[in-house]
Amino acid sequence: MPRVALVQMACGEESEANVQRALDYVKMAAGEGANIVALQEVFPHRFFPQHMDKKFFALAEPVPGPTIDRVRRAAREHGVVVMAPIFEREVEGVYYNTAVLIDERGEILGKYRKHHIPFSDHFMEKFYFKPGNLGFPVFQTSFGRIGMYICYDRHFPEGARILGLRGAQIVLIPVASSRPVAREAYEIELRALAIANQYFVCAVNRVGREDDSLYFGNSLVVDPQGRILAQANGERDELLLADLDLDRLAEVRDHWLFYRDRRPEAYGPLAEPDPGRA
Repeated sequence: MPRVALVQMACGEESEANVQRALDYVKMAAGEGANIVALQEVFPHRFFPQHMDKKFFALAEPVPGPTIDRVRRAAREHGVVVMAPIFEREVEGVYYNTAVLIDERGEILGKYRKHHIPFSDHFMEKFYFKPGNLGFPVFQTSFGRIGMYICYDRHFPEGARILGLRGAQIVLIPVASSRPVAREAYEIELRALAIANQYFVCAVNRVGREDDSLYFGNSLVVDPQGRILAQANGERDELLLADLDLDRLAEVRDHWLFYRDRRPEAYGPLAEPDPGRA
């Protein structure tokens, strides 16, 4: 039964300090028996897409690169799988919001690039991030089959279903959520994703004030029946731990036969740019 640890923390102005604190939490999580550690969205930095400023392009790093190499060493030293979300530079001028999955040997299993990129008066992500182009991969680890989704993606059920169809048992979702309207939907959406797709959902948010945003925390782990197994406080740093009984997945899927009763032949309009109204 794998134990997952979600690292919910506030980020300061100094990226180096943020990375070191995150790595300290990885060590702490391993000491608590965790097998899988999930860090929050763009974990080395304050969430800069609140503003449009080209100076922030300098924060982007390649994969592998300096920060990911440090996480790889920590994963290998402590024997844990780590999800490390960063601001990725593919080449100069091409940037992604990326989650990198690293196994307990320190090897990069792969990465997921955020597909759905918002642009609003408080999150100007389209200025920085290109939409993801790696699909919705699921990675076999020593502790289960893991998929990833990132923040705004959770409002779009299509990719979450693909993760289930590809055999995900655990879906890790790093987020940077602060607005009251998002908070109202946050828990409901995550529980719904777990129920509809019958896997464990583990969402890790940040806390603290960053410019105009007050991040509300409440990182949580949801089982495939939508039950909250663990939930963090909304106001402080926290290492949230939960044990995931993967054997329950078969039990739930045999009870709720959603995958048997799907009708993919009827879903053609989902793939059309503008299906209109029937």
